[in-house]
Amino acid sequence: MPDCPALFIGASASHQGKTTVTAAIARHHARRGLKVRVFKTGPDFLDPMILERACGTPVYSLHLSMVGLEACRALLAQAAREADLILIEGVMGLFDGTPSSADLAAAFDVPVLAVIGAHGMAQTFGAIAFGLARYRADVPFHGVLANRVASPRHAQMLSETIPEGLRYCGHLSNADDIALPERHLGLTQPDEVAGLDARLDRAADAIAQTTLAALPPPVHFADATLPAPPRLLEGLDIAIARDAAFSFVYPANIDLLVAMGARIRTFSPLADEPAPPEADALYLPGGYPELHAATLAANARTRASIAHHVARGKAVVAECGGMLYLLDTLTDVEGTRHAMLGVLPGDAAMQRKLSRLAMQRIETAHGAMTGHTFHYSTLDTPMQPALSATHATTGAAGEALYRHGPVTATYMHAYWPSNPAAAAALFRGETL
Repeated sequence: MPDCPALFIGASASHQGKTTVTAAIARHHARRGLKVRVFKTGPDFLDPMILERACGTPVYSLHLSMVGLEACRALLAQAAREADLILIEGVMGLFDGTPSSADLAAAFDVPVLAVIGAHGMAQTFGAIAFGLARYRADVPFHGVLANRVASPRHAQMLSETIPEGLRYCGHLSNADDIALPERHLGLTQPDEVAGLDARLDRAADAIAQTTLAALPPPVHFADATLPAPPRLLEGLDIAIARDAAFSFVYPANIDLLVAMGARIRTFSPLADEPAPPEADALYLPGGYPELHAATLAANARTRASIAHHVARGKAVVAECGGMLYLLDTLTDVEGTRHAMLGVLPGDAAMQRKLSRLAMQRIETAHGAMTGHTFHYSTLDTPMQPALSATHATTGAAGEALYRHGPVTATYMHAYWPSNPAAAAALFRGETL
């Protein structure tokens, strides 16, 4: 039965600095020579990239509905068997959403460190800390950390507001220059942040001045494993677009393809690399094609290779940004229209406001598959949905899934381990 020091990093709301704090704790302990495993609550691609850079190991998602309780249990048990420290970054505010970060922390009895952005407040800090700690008795609580503190005097005022019985873990200062930059879909990708490792090291130095410099107490994780999936993709060769334009990939999805027998290779549309001609199937994940639309439009070798792949009737799985790349055109936020691959009929246009954010569930011939959607574009297409997802908790109408020749395309980012048989059908070119 594995035990491992563990901490759940939650917050009073979004944009309090959870990712910065989680990355700082991870980098601090990794620099001490410890093996740190970090998880991210819920559907996310950008935060895990930063967290992986901080700790040096892949970052997997935990979510009670998308991933499932038993799969979360198995992922944590595996991490506890091999790691010196487990960190779980929450999503939004601690009690927001169904299921919430608090639900996940309670399910596995992982104590919560609450991060509160203290800019613009003084005594109210203590009230928020008290509320987070006492709102639900079943949520274990480790302590509170003040973030974005203006001065030593400000830090002293905040610490004096903490009610008796709550642990004040210290503070991070505005002056530390450790906050991570953001853009419309969240944090900027690691390779685009100048001096990221120096920033992470400064954050780790700041954490070293708090009580979080020491490991938290061990947490008991029940021993659990998941059965190996059937080898439904034995010998199948799958090529995945991987570069700055196509980077939104769950590590668990790739693990599943390999476990089902697939051979994985990658290619870069941004570098005008052709899709491997020997590939039986292509996967075009989400990302930021709109930021690289002019380059993608000009890269003829990749364009011709994907067109050839499709003409031969070979399967293509395209999610969100990958789907936009296959359309006739993509219009950026400045109003410039770019010719895309023309594999799928339709036109997409980027918006400055979020178009849709929701957990998703889609019913297939193999059962339900879970996932999420998060995009800033709109789509105008004559294609009719082959299937339609629903909101995972409310049942409201969700994203369409299109079939056009050998191409399966959707805005939904599917979590394939939720239904290995459906995932295998996608890459075998079968209808869902």
